[in-house]
Amino acid sequence: MQTDELRDYLNANWQTLRIDILKSNYTPQAVRKVEIPKQQGGTRMLGIPTVTDRLLQQAIAQWLGPKNEEKFSNYSYGFRPGRNDHQAVLQAQVYLNEGYEYVVELDLEKFFDKVNHDRLMGTLAKQIAEKRTLN
Repeated sequence: MQTDELRDYLNANWQTLRIDILKSNYTPQAVRKVEIPKQQGGTRMLGIPTVTDRLLQQAIAQWLGPKNEEKFSNYSYGFRPGRNDHQAVLQAQVYLNEGYEYVVELDLEKFFDKVNHDRLMGTLAKQIAEKRTLN
């Protein structure tokens, strides 16, 4: 389904989708894997969810994000609202001008492939009481 078809799909299927979610019967569809070229050479695997799954992921992210934003370091710029890589570079320049000699960059490449999912879900379960959301 294309994104411009989502509204009509939801108008026709929202009640069924809602019931599946509320009864914990909803199962996300398989993710399409696409290799995209990296600027430095090589490729990176990108997973593309279905439009419906992406809508639900975004809804959860919009609810969960603000609850966790205050827990992040002020020195963290990746995937944060109102922050970007250009700001990180500008802040690094400020530190270098102040006399600091090192800049540390961390890349979360393959983070979700390697993270301990039981520990991650345990951490999320401490702040999300709704088991269906965790599922």
